Amino acid sequence: DFLCISLVNGFTQLRYNLGDKTIILQSLQKVRANGNTWHLLKAGRAGNEGYLDLDGINITQKASPGMNVLDTHTDFFVGGVSSLNLVNSMAIENEPIGFTGCIREIVINNRELKLTVTDPQGGANVGDCDGTVCGYSVCKNSGTCQVENSGFSCSCPQEWTGTTCEQSIHCSQNMCGPQALCIPQPSSFSYTCVCALGWSGKYCDSKIRFYIAKFVGNSYIKYTDSYYGKRDLQYSRISLNFTTNQTEGLIAWMGKSEDEDNDFLAIGIANGTLKVVVNLGERISVPLMHRKYFTCCDERWHFVTVVQNQTCIKVYLDEELILFEDIDPQRKYTALNYGGICYFGGFEIGRKVSVVTTGLFQKEFIGKIKDVVLFQDSKKIQLMNAEGYNVYDGNSGN
Repeated sequence: DFLCISLVNGFTQLRYNLGDKTIILQSLQKVRANGNTWHLLKAGRAGNEGYLDLDGINITQKASPGMNVLDTHTDFFVGGVSSLNLVNSMAIENEPIGFTGCIREIVINNRELKLTVTDPQGGANVGDCDGTVCGYSVCKNSGTCQVENSGFSCSCPQEWTGTTCEQSIHCSQNMCGPQALCIPQPSSFSYTCVCALGWSGKYCDSKIRFYIAKFVGNSYIKYTDSYYGKRDLQYSRISLNFTTNQTEGLIAWMGKSEDEDNDFLAIGIANGTLKVVVNLGERISVPLMHRKYFTCCDERWHFVTVVQNQTCIKVYLDEELILFEDIDPQRKYTALNYGGICYFGGFEIGRKVSVVTTGLFQKEFIGKIKDVVLFQDSKKIQLMNAEGYNVYDGNSGN
């Protein structure tokens, strides 16, 4: 399998093969190769349907029956490869040669690659394209960079300040404590403080402890499983208690959630009913839905347990077996390689649940969670000892 973007006779070309046939898309217009025109290129595929967009002019390859998963698991190369004989003969029209020119702002699956000296795994014969200390995106938030004798300076738009225009003017005089993030509120010319786990108050200056975690919609907890290396990942288990009055929300996500290749096991509410989704490999996400609607959003405490025995999934709600399914009788993938990461209530600030879960769940969780147990551990996990923001003491106000 491969996916390759190249320049061919002045045109941009996308070629990909998912294991059965090579698909070729080529831009309608040529690239302006004058050395000072930047082009915006978007390329990719949804299943086996590809698209190539050069400067807003889009070409789409309609999907025909066939394979729909890109199975590569290799390094991602930009501008060339470590050895040209690594390039599949079908991936490029002519003899492969390295790219000469400038590349900036590479975004893969909504994550930007940092094109710096230190961030890539390796490379050779790559120089600074801009040639000045300004470079690309030194000044944030649409700031303008000027080269100075001592380095550079940024001219910031009205709403932003700081050396690189990184700080909102609404947060420049903020009173948030050191355990907080300042979130600007431009419409009211103000800001709010978002508290780190274990802190509360308007300015996040009050220390708290809790055993019941209360989530308010822009909250999350990220827990790292210290026993991950010793787990038998063919036999996973998670149990917890939750209460909510909402009909949508992500309760728990076992998995790194860094890209769509990551395995995961997810529990949440969708359309007022319990929804469990499992992906053991190749992005084959299998949603399991409880048939009884609106049983989960009645503000009562509910006890849910999900057990993964290789490809067999059992879901218990209030100690009643409500779902039992073999998601892959072929047993192609049998282990939940979740990376030792568990999210509760949502993901990091700025990462929307609907985007990270590709629509499997629509919203962040609003409600309470307690008594989380992983695998057959004898102890509940200490949510207080994790990373997170905007989580409150669920005991108060009960």
